[in-house]
Amino acid sequence: MSRVGKKPIIVPSGVEVTINGNVVTVKGPKGTLTKEFNSILTIKEVKGEDHHKDVCEIVIERPNDLPEVRAIHGTTRSLLHNMVVGVSEGFKKTLNLVGVGYRAALKGKGLELALGYSHPVIVDEIPGITFTVEKNTTIHIEGTEKDLVGQVAANIRAKRAPEPYKGKGVKYSDEHVRRKEGKKA
Repeated sequence: MSRVGKKPIIVPSGVEVTINGNVVTVKGPKGTLTKEFNSILTIKEVKGEDHHKDVCEIVIERPNDLPEVRAIHGTTRSLLHNMVVGVSEGFKKTLNLVGVGYRAALKGKGLELALGYSHPVIVDEIPGITFTVEKNTTIHIEGTEKDLVGQVAANIRAKRAPEPYKGKGVKYSDEHVRRKEGKKA
């Protein structure tokens, strides 16, 4: 059984949390995020525990131990924690382009990718996402929402996923492409 939901979320300095019923707004140096959570759970802001006098914590409580409520409890805690981390530090994914002639360039606030097709692949500007290109073959995707950053990275990777024989394509920087041996002569 997961006990993720019981862990309190420590709010770092410079981050402001506003709880209005089941709507939570988190404001920090990187931006503001607002999300509505399930009304079954109780979200509270606790200030000044015994050993943390100046630290603010968010605690999520559930009314019973039904499996559905326990699942919502852990998910809500994770989403709220990602909101706090997003507005304070932000999230980042890095993609590498592997292959002859594969390159990326910034076009306004979007991307233009050359991935071996007869035409360039255009990725439009996405609100809340910042693209940076390094050495024409490395793309950094940054933003405050973890799910949005991951989805944008997955969409770009899907334009030309790495193939197993030469490893050509768009891959995550920490991804290992399992290589296959070509056919024997």
